[in-house]
Amino acid sequence: MRILVTGGAGFIGSALTRHLIAESEHEVLVYDKLTYAGRLSSLASVASSPRFGFVRGDVCDREAVGRAIAEFRPDVVTHLAAESHVDRSIDGPAAFIETNLVGTFVMLEAALAHWRGLDAAARAAFRFHHISTDEVFGSLGPTGHFTETTPYDPRSPYSASKAGSDHLVSAWGHTYGLPVLITNCSNNYGPHHFPEKLIPLMVVKCLAGETLPVYGKGDNVRDWLYVEDHVRALRRVFEAGRPGETYAIGGSSERTNLGVVETVCDVLDRLKPRADGASYRTQIGFVADRPGHDRRYAIDASKIRRELGWAPRETFETGIEKTVAWYLANRDWWGEILAGGEADARLGLART
Repeated sequence: MRILVTGGAGFIGSALTRHLIAESEHEVLVYDKLTYAGRLSSLASVASSPRFGFVRGDVCDREAVGRAIAEFRPDVVTHLAAESHVDRSIDGPAAFIETNLVGTFVMLEAALAHWRGLDAAARAAFRFHHISTDEVFGSLGPTGHFTETTPYDPRSPYSASKAGSDHLVSAWGHTYGLPVLITNCSNNYGPHHFPEKLIPLMVVKCLAGETLPVYGKGDNVRDWLYVEDHVRALRRVFEAGRPGETYAIGGSSERTNLGVVETVCDVLDRLKPRADGASYRTQIGFVADRPGHDRRYAIDASKIRRELGWAPRETFETGIEKTVAWYLANRDWWGEILAGGEADARLGLART
């Protein structure tokens, strides 16, 4: 099949692209604006493949989107392009509304026009797959899990914009018959993760000898999913999922933020000990919490396990080991980002 991946130079999108080129016969066209979080270097390993192509473009640009779809004629659109950092959404929500809502609308309109022009067999096979987040469901108490039927209750500009985009995709399926799929995933981690996010940020700060800033008491809980497990799930969904369905994807690996940071420190203590012999845990410090910080996320992924036969291959322990080892071996990748100053300052405090 021909797979169009929006946001394919970002963290999850590049992982999906690398997986599809390495593990399938699909052709892949990456469509990416190359904002601060989109890195062509994340696609270097597949750049020479005859089944890979790249177009630099904005999902909000109707002409560019329409041209890319008309020329590539995708069988599947996997829509990952999004602004995704909660702290950035607190400081500057406008970009999130524009990219996540308007951009999704533009993609849906272009996909609908393309789909309507296909023959009957191609129309039946076409899929528009929208990749979303568990943050649209709000915050859990100490028990329970998010499922595909959990009511939406977004708490940040980021999650609100993603919730809105989910509703747009669902509406285009119900109203126009576009064969849509939605997936809501838990927190991803792994190689090529932009170093403003928790795990890579902690690795980088450990190595720099800096304080490891943990929000509040560090007791907020997230369900962690290794990115390569996630992209295998995405492939199963657009290859075998039922149009109109939503699938929740989680790693069944709940950890407090403090527990995650401590695990990163422990792995680094083994793989790259400090010169003074002390544990990296001594660098942990606590900072003021961000506004609207959801207490707990956890996903019940039984539907995708049952219906599509997917299950994560990595535990949190094996995944974090691979992740930390990758950052140690790829300092050039994240060093270039740090040199540009994009992952330096703490965000999310401007509106408190």
